[in-house]
Amino acid sequence: MEAKRLISDLLIQIRLLTVKQKEPYLLFHRILGFYPFKLGLYQQALRHKSLSVRTNDGLLINNERLEYLGDAVLNVIVADILFKQFPAANEEFLSKTRAKIVQRQSLNKIAMELGLNTLILSSAQATPETHLSIYGNALEALIGAIYLDQGYRRCKRFLETKILERHIDLEGVVSTEENFKSALLEWSQQEKLSAEFLMTELSKSSAKGPRFRAVALINGLSFGQGEGLSKKEAQQKAAKEALIYIQDPYVNLAELLKESQQVVYKENTASGRDEQV
Repeated sequence: MEAKRLISDLLIQIRLLTVKQKEPYLLFHRILGFYPFKLGLYQQALRHKSLSVRTNDGLLINNERLEYLGDAVLNVIVADILFKQFPAANEEFLSKTRAKIVQRQSLNKIAMELGLNTLILSSAQATPETHLSIYGNALEALIGAIYLDQGYRRCKRFLETKILERHIDLEGVVSTEENFKSALLEWSQQEKLSAEFLMTELSKSSAKGPRFRAVALINGLSFGQGEGLSKKEAQQKAAKEALIYIQDPYVNLAELLKESQQVVYKENTASGRDEQV
């Protein structure tokens, strides 16, 4: 298999001798560790939907379909690696570990470390502030492109050698206890947003003691709720729900926060008029 891969790379290098524009191939080789067969797939992986191109058939060309495929491939390969690396682990451990590795915040960071943030084609309006997952989405699209162009084995090799070994401390991921509250507060600080928890004591009559409800608020908006027998448990559950919501690629967080600011502004304006009256 290794010999076949080397022969394949050699054939591509020979073909490059007749190609006028070698720069794109060399660029992706530096990132991937191999030369692409179908260069167009990789270029499409870096094209954000805000800068879509319409073909003669009316199809929009952007990275959304590749992102969808790459997301699925990434989950399968990480599951494959964890399944073989931890033969005695149960399903819960494997699922939680995979979730930590493929979480949106982690993918955004890895994409930037690979340099994808400087290569993504997007409109001036599509920035990390307005599309918080733009870098991680591009990485997933790139994985989808590798899978289509080179197959499962090469895609897995890329993830093992270029992602897991260089950018993810697997032992650290496994040993770190999940602290959703700290993760949410850290994320909010990085994004320059306010985060707080609204606590309510639900009942004192329970045989196990009081029960609490926590609401995770980001800039005053509710992003998650949780209940527990302690304030800490309730806050952890609320923070976990908030993080899941934030990392949903279909949630336009920037737009939600913008709308909330407009509502607050209108309420403050109306309150000011009332006071003047």
